[in-house]
Amino acid sequence: MTEAVLDKRLIAQSFSRAASTYDQAAALQRQVGSNLLARLADGLAPRNIIDLGCGTGYFSRALASRYQQPVLGLDLAEGMLRHARQHSGEQRGWAVADAEALPIASASQDLIFSSLALQWCPQLQRALAEAWRVLRPGGCLAFNTLLDGSLDELRNAWRAVDDFVHVNRFMPLGELQPLLAGAGFARWQCEVEQHVLYYPRLGELTHELKALGAHNLNPGRPDGLTGRERLRTLTRAYEQFRGEQGLPATWQVAQIIMIKADGGES
Repeated sequence: MTEAVLDKRLIAQSFSRAASTYDQAAALQRQVGSNLLARLADGLAPRNIIDLGCGTGYFSRALASRYQQPVLGLDLAEGMLRHARQHSGEQRGWAVADAEALPIASASQDLIFSSLALQWCPQLQRALAEAWRVLRPGGCLAFNTLLDGSLDELRNAWRAVDDFVHVNRFMPLGELQPLLAGAGFARWQCEVEQHVLYYPRLGELTHELKALGAHNLNPGRPDGLTGRERLRTLTRAYEQFRGEQGLPATWQVAQIIMIKADGGES
């Protein structure tokens, strides 16, 4: 994404407002993050760990439990961090941070884990450069991100209503891969998962997106409320996608593991 696309202040505000409702609506987020966690090498034994874009701290706690090490949770949204502190018991270490300018010493971390956070970076290459900087030689960056094609059903339905931007834009795989290749890591792999969720009514999908803080954050979005007639038009347009299981919402997710050279590899 370009800086013209997303405003970090809006992102932080949106996710802060969603802190109290996020966990109840985050089934997909937990599945996708668990799939990323499962991709970490069995022999990995990190001592210094960051959960980047930690949100409510769900995976910070999972990482601490798996590795029996303290985890530093970083997030742009202060509201998410407050929630994480309140619901993480003895887990310590939470800080407001921008993935594109990490307040972390160079070559100090063994593992950076980041689930469904870096798609909100206006300049992903900066976040990758920062991750490379703070990792020790041999360190691992494990992250996932949403790709173009996510929520295409909703995007196409809105086209029947108007020409405004109503659905968040995400990076195409063809743009992501060159960024990964040029980030300076010795080795990397990227696998794409497709997840399809089903809803009995359109309103349940839009309510869930709002509860997650992941509703439309792009410039070009309409101001004000959507009128009843426009909502009826949107609903009719979305109904064309209905199947036996309900109304589908498709998510395209890239699961990525990147390893920094350990000195013995280039």
